[in-house]
Amino acid sequence: MKFAALIVISAASLALATAGALAQESSPRQPDSSGKFNESGKTSIDGRIASYLIRRLPASSFPDLPDAIADVLEKRGCMIPQTFQAHRPENVINASLERPGSSDWAVLCSTHGNVDLLVFFARIPNKPVTLASVPELERLQRHDSSGVLGFDWGIDPASPRQIREAQAGMEHHPPQLDHDALEDVVLNQKTVYRFYTHSAWTVVDTSD
Repeated sequence: MKFAALIVISAASLALATAGALAQESSPRQPDSSGKFNESGKTSIDGRIASYLIRRLPASSFPDLPDAIADVLEKRGCMIPQTFQAHRPENVINASLERPGSSDWAVLCSTHGNVDLLVFFARIPNKPVTLASVPELERLQRHDSSGVLGFDWGIDPASPRQIREAQAGMEHHPPQLDHDALEDVVLNQKTVYRFYTHSAWTVVDTSD
């Protein structure tokens, strides 16, 4: 009887182990946070060879993105490059870019060695507009004593108040904006404010 009980217990243990293994095999794979989205290599800058590191994130790292926009980014194979200053996911923004009160999005999309600045208006979320495009390796700069280059292009929303502050040094202030602009920054170099009005994108005059 003891031998029979042992067989029953062993069979039950084997069944549980097998079920656990099958459950583990069929469970969804979790996102890999080990840095597989990053790219490192060497490039020439100022006539010298330098190492670089570009950190990127998938669209799934931005859960607030509307599904229609996330689908477009995934179909394009977009990865979101992060600046060397990043302490949280960045370069995906939500702002009123088309008109007051609209909920629009802008994204830096890295694909095939290029980075595009895409804007998605809420009324046509599946048809982004490309405001700028540049080879990714042209957006690198040294930023610490290691000499390793990092990505230096970032975007943020700019409210009408922020734009007014940027215009503080101007002799004649233009009329105040009635909705958000898009702050387009090359770190430590320049900032451009892109504004949509009268069905076109313009660059806002500032005191810079």
